[in-house]
Amino acid sequence: MKYLQKLILTLLFISTLISCSQKKDPETSEERADSKFTQKQQDSLVDIYLKNGAWKKGTYSQDWQNEIDKGLKVDSTIAYFWQQKAMPHFKQSKYELGMPFIDNAVKYDPKKWQDYRAFIKCIFSKEYKNAIEDFKNYQEKYGYGFVMDYSYNFYIALSYLQLNQFEKAEKLFKEDYEKTIKENGKGWLHHLDLFYYGISKYEQKKYEEALELFDQALEIYPQFSDVQYYKAKILYKIGKPEEGEILYKKAKENAAKGYSINEDNVVYERYPYQVRWP
Repeated sequence: MKYLQKLILTLLFISTLISCSQKKDPETSEERADSKFTQKQQDSLVDIYLKNGAWKKGTYSQDWQNEIDKGLKVDSTIAYFWQQKAMPHFKQSKYELGMPFIDNAVKYDPKKWQDYRAFIKCIFSKEYKNAIEDFKNYQEKYGYGFVMDYSYNFYIALSYLQLNQFEKAEKLFKEDYEKTIKENGKGWLHHLDLFYYGISKYEQKKYEEALELFDQALEIYPQFSDVQYYKAKILYKIGKPEEGEILYKKAKENAAKGYSINEDNVVYERYPYQVRWP
């Protein structure tokens, strides 16, 4: 394997020298301005140091980091190397350690990784003001979009919730709610969007409106214990304690069975307003 890697790197180096000595058509050239390697050559480096290197090691091991470091010594401008170096640290709550690496990923490929960094700031490191700034800046440059299955507005609104700026959160959740229905119909509404949209109203004591959204979420995910919990709290507040008590018990039972927020990253991080049961 070591011999093969050295051979490939030698061929890459020779290829680079040849390519640099030739006049290139700017419309067809694959050469990157910030790298001595073409995109095709960088893809080969990813195969060597990720596919056949780090990805064969334990994700949280120093071997994983060392393999990526080898690749970075060859070409430090490959954004994917930096993202893969950062990712295990975030999953271990080592935010301060991982953030400089994801910053480098953004430096070399902002279109691909800046929205991901903003997601990390919102869900993992809880830097809500920075997350909002990162997402807004990204949207100004590249437009409306999605990362990790949810819209940029969703994460900005979620950050506003965590900063107790409930009216701003509600406005963005409403925009996404109406956009989804207009473009795709109610069948495309997601229970987590509805949950947090409802929370933005719950925090402003718009209880009837919050109940409507919670009920929509429960139509999609009937055992969603966190929604049931907050719905039960509203029932207590509006003078329906018997209904609230029944629903509270059902919520606790469903939570014990694992029916809570079911995002992949909940394995690593507790999501905002996720209930902490005694």
